[in-house]
Amino acid sequence: MNETVGNWLDRFASQDRLDLGLFWGLIAVGVTGVIMIYSATRTALVNAGYNPHYYLERQGGYVLLGIVMMYIFSRIDYRRLEIIATPLYAMGLAALAGVFVVGQSALGAQRWYNLGFIQIQPSEFFVLILILAIATYCERRPEGLQMRDVARILVMALVPMALIFKQPDMGTAIIVVLVVGAMMVIVGVPPRFMYALTVLGSLSVVAGIYLNLLHKYQVDRFVSFLNQNSTNPALQSLIYEVNNAKSAIGAGGLHGAGFFGGMQTVLGYVPEQRTDFIFTAIGEQLGFVGSSLIVLLLGFVAWRMFMIGRQSKDAMGRLISIGVFVFFAFSCFENIGMTMGIMPVTGIPLPLLSYGGSAALVFFSAGGVVLSVSRRRGN
Repeated sequence: MNETVGNWLDRFASQDRLDLGLFWGLIAVGVTGVIMIYSATRTALVNAGYNPHYYLERQGGYVLLGIVMMYIFSRIDYRRLEIIATPLYAMGLAALAGVFVVGQSALGAQRWYNLGFIQIQPSEFFVLILILAIATYCERRPEGLQMRDVARILVMALVPMALIFKQPDMGTAIIVVLVVGAMMVIVGVPPRFMYALTVLGSLSVVAGIYLNLLHKYQVDRFVSFLNQNSTNPALQSLIYEVNNAKSAIGAGGLHGAGFFGGMQTVLGYVPEQRTDFIFTAIGEQLGFVGSSLIVLLLGFVAWRMFMIGRQSKDAMGRLISIGVFVFFAFSCFENIGMTMGIMPVTGIPLPLLSYGGSAALVFFSAGGVVLSVSRRRGN
């Protein structure tokens, strides 16, 4: 029996060159996320008299749907996505603009469509759409990019960035900058031009602060991150959040308090613990050993994405894989970093570990497209 299963797996992998490491790695992260979300929320729901399995059932459903989408995308030749890249980009722009008309507001931001059973955040989906659009644009120019092509790519990125920033969703806007920058480097944009864009972008941020184009709370997030010992009353709530997050992680010690344990997690001292700050529950309940294993799992998934891009035989596959790699890797680094006080709090979810339907579907879909690239590395 074992030999039969082993032969089937070997045949399955060799036929399409599917990257089994990435495939099972993404599933492992998703399942771990469901378990940790349940562990972080059950006690609070029981104490409040609600269904203790509420978040378990919802996130479990999102992950199952995400796995199905990942498999579907892995079976589709990614080169066929070139046909729908432009329509998807136009639909994505319309969705970004539509949230200002019929979108739902929460926590001072207007980013979501409420569909009843799920809230869709179009900015998260648009990162993947933009990756596909830029990869398609570059694939259609095998002779290389001219400066006018670089200008068009910048416009393709700046228009949705403006809409995302207005929501406001600064975290996703930063991801767009990094993803587009990485793809431009991969496609061969001259370093001097990238340096000029970096300087121009930095000056734009400084100008935005001095001209009050940024919201005060957005500026406060960066200021509180850089000065966590500040006594400024306006920064105390943000500093308090980060200090509680660090305390929760530190309280886990080497082995953690165990599932459904941990005072900070059980008593809800850390805000948004099932979403933005899920890593605090991981740190307190699983300790240094468990947290390190999860970080290693995330690193393994990111490494497989990078290697698939490196081994791709065409520009489109390489650009898609590297774009998704930056999307995934920076989201992990920023989210974990902000819970430890080494990065500003931006609201970027921890891929497949934070609660949320949009994020789960986006990262599984993005993983499926990269798996499609892995299947055709030799073609």
